Amino acid sequence: MTTIKEVAKQAGVSISVVSKAFNNYADVKEETRQRIFAVANELNYTPNIVAKNLSSKKQMTFGLITSGVLNNNEKDNNAFDVFKGVYTAVSESQYELSIFLIDSQSQKQKSYVQYCRERNIGGAILQGIRTDDQYYKELINTNIPCVVLDIMTETDNGLIGSVSIDNVKAGKKIAGYLLERNHRDIVVMAGTEETYVNSERLKGARQAFQEHKIVLEDGRILHADFSEQKAYRLAKAYLQESQPTAFLCFSDLMAFGVIKAIQEKGLRIPEDISVTGFDDLVLSRYSQPSLTTIRQDFMEIGRLSAVLLQDLKESKAEKHHIYVEHQLVERESVKTILT
Repeated sequence: MTTIKEVAKQAGVSISVVSKAFNNYADVKEETRQRIFAVANELNYTPNIVAKNLSSKKQMTFGLITSGVLNNNEKDNNAFDVFKGVYTAVSESQYELSIFLIDSQSQKQKSYVQYCRERNIGGAILQGIRTDDQYYKELINTNIPCVVLDIMTETDNGLIGSVSIDNVKAGKKIAGYLLERNHRDIVVMAGTEETYVNSERLKGARQAFQEHKIVLEDGRILHADFSEQKAYRLAKAYLQESQPTAFLCFSDLMAFGVIKAIQEKGLRIPEDISVTGFDDLVLSRYSQPSLTTIRQDFMEIGRLSAVLLQDLKESKAEKHHIYVEHQLVERESVKTILT
């Protein structure tokens, strides 16, 4: 493991200067600070996570690092609702809020650690982050308190927390809803394979299938990356070969794409094919037909993430993961098959 002494030696500075650089002391020149950060990255060095070297009096800003706001689908208001929840909680505290917008598909921008260090940020909330994101992995191994949405990270770092619904239970619930209505020929329109929420929802769906003594075959799982257009294309191609009784979608956006493909095929929902979603976007209650889905309270998720982050920073957190309640919303897009 690389030590602070090795970083200091390669950067050509003293150990105290390295320490000051990581703790944002004003008497370290920015050129020197960036050279130290570059050497630290090269040597894969991060400060000891148990070191008590953050000045809480100076670091009164929280950072919201999110990829959701930059998506191109105007139907998806989830990221904005999370932001409203975060802002509401932060505005009622002594902290301020800084926002870093990223692109989840090409996260090759500024390191999240660098972003936090440069702005003297005392804690970060991460939304829409992929588990294979190198900058995410780097951040959770520092002494910067973090709350991650929709990811439960296996780490010994006591400064890391998470907030989400129970995606396994929710996936099991929506799959069970179809199975209890005698659907057996079900296609799962899954999200991005590398994301934590996708694997958790799929785990829950598999549990529901197993309880009904049905095998969920891999060929019936289509990964549409939470994209409406990709779900449309995949469903259209699938319907050319076969006609299932239901599509189980891991997001409302993907459900909208599936609905479009079904209707273009000249089939009816739910008479010919049933469809379920996940999230309960505003448009889901107005779609034709209105969409049966899982409701998430994104504002509450955002609010609780900011509250948890403050507790982590102030060493008051009683638990490191918070589950927010979800709800199955029954509408018009699912029919019961009579046996």
